[in-house]
Amino acid sequence: MMKNIFSIILIACIFISSANAQESDVQDSTREKGLAFKISLNYNSGLNYYGRTDSMTSSGIFPMAELWFSPKVYINAAPVFVHNQISALEYAGSVATIGYLYSSNKWLSHLYAMKPFYKESSQLVQSALKAQTGASFSFLNKVVNITAGGDMKFSDKIDFGATAGLDHIFRMQRGQSVLVLNPSLFVNAGTQNFTRSYKKKTGGVLNRREQQVTEQIQAFNILSYEASLPLIYSKDKFQVLVTPAYVIPQNLIQLPDQPEQSEYGKNMLYTTVTVKYTFK
Repeated sequence: MMKNIFSIILIACIFISSANAQESDVQDSTREKGLAFKISLNYNSGLNYYGRTDSMTSSGIFPMAELWFSPKVYINAAPVFVHNQISALEYAGSVATIGYLYSSNKWLSHLYAMKPFYKESSQLVQSALKAQTGASFSFLNKVVNITAGGDMKFSDKIDFGATAGLDHIFRMQRGQSVLVLNPSLFVNAGTQNFTRSYKKKTGGVLNRREQQVTEQIQAFNILSYEASLPLIYSKDKFQVLVTPAYVIPQNLIQLPDQPEQSEYGKNMLYTTVTVKYTFK
């Protein structure tokens, strides 16, 4: 199910990974070729999957290590720690990502594949995401950047996702200090898998009876609208990223008398904060 906590955490990690990769290219596309190693500490105040949350509205902390083989090819890994009303700080698993980033004056392309590694004694639902791959393509110009992307999520089924958005980059530089502001608007869509059960009357007038019927349903719907305001500050080898975002979930699955199969979500404001250091 989409409300699964681990899926929520994974999407948060993918967001941080993608945002950091794109941020690195936007502000440092002229860096020298060769290996670069980066470490960062990431915090998300409200873990969500397109506005869908667990009932405890958990926050997350993600230390991350990145190895860039060139300005285009990278791998990263992040252990995931969750905080909520029940758990002070609990390790939930780790996520590894490999990606390819291409940029020019007019195009920014990002391809990635991600693999989670479960905690052996994890109490999280076993239908959680097992792997994900995706790509996004942005057309860059002075007025507004246009982005479109898609992904495939692998669990017991394959889910497909799509995203489209607009953003505009404001960049200011003084000496070694760079400040980037990137207001963005995105719409996210994807497949939803759920089970619906109902009673169906069968038989004739004299032997009419009720039969329990269960259906597996898959639908492709808009999942959320999201506005964000990434703020990136860089000086020398340090970077600080602060991204407040407001998400409006759409098409929440609500099944009568089946709360375990239903989704919980609400309009929410949350913030992602990253502090990063690069070894060159």
